[in-house]
Amino acid sequence: MTKTRLSTAIGWICLFLFIITLVITLTINAYPLYVWEVTHLQLLDYVDLSKGDLLKNYRELMGYLNLPWRSALVLSDFPVSESGALHFYEVKKLFMLNYGVLFVTVIPALAFLYALAKESRLWQLVRPFQVGAMVPVIMGFLMLVGFNQFFVGFHQLFFDNDAWLFDPRTDPIINVLPQEYFMHCFVLGFTLLEVIFIIGIVVGRRQFNRK
Repeated sequence: MTKTRLSTAIGWICLFLFIITLVITLTINAYPLYVWEVTHLQLLDYVDLSKGDLLKNYRELMGYLNLPWRSALVLSDFPVSESGALHFYEVKKLFMLNYGVLFVTVIPALAFLYALAKESRLWQLVRPFQVGAMVPVIMGFLMLVGFNQFFVGFHQLFFDNDAWLFDPRTDPIINVLPQEYFMHCFVLGFTLLEVIFIIGIVVGRRQFNRK
């Protein structure tokens, strides 16, 4: 493989990794989504808390997951069992991995896009993005067929234990993190990914038509 081809291959890899991790970052930090879910899923019916207090606990949880220097998960109004703490710690590691990949790929990905734009080669985005755009469609179909199986499969893929199977008696926070909420998170993530790919396809086609 020549140096140019290697550089191009690395550029494509960084671009796709950047897009994926960017979408994940936007999705897991979609605070307005959870605010909406509190009302939509009537989460206050499952806890003896005000909406403000529930959201405070949610921000505490997300602070733990997002900030590498937070070594202990402490929530104002929810106890956390040893098993629950283990699962959230493993989730935190996935968060850190995602942010690490995002940080490493952002500059080479943007540099690759800049080079394509400068050399009038954005039309090359069309075919790879068309292929990429099929992924959210396929994943969305799998979710539609059976989200419970999809959800279980997701956890079996990323976790090698059953700590994610929360007991509401020892980890009542699971009552305000229902499966429906995570389904909406996946829907948001797949939608964002599809939108990015569609934008890339449209931009690429417009440039190709001007050639």
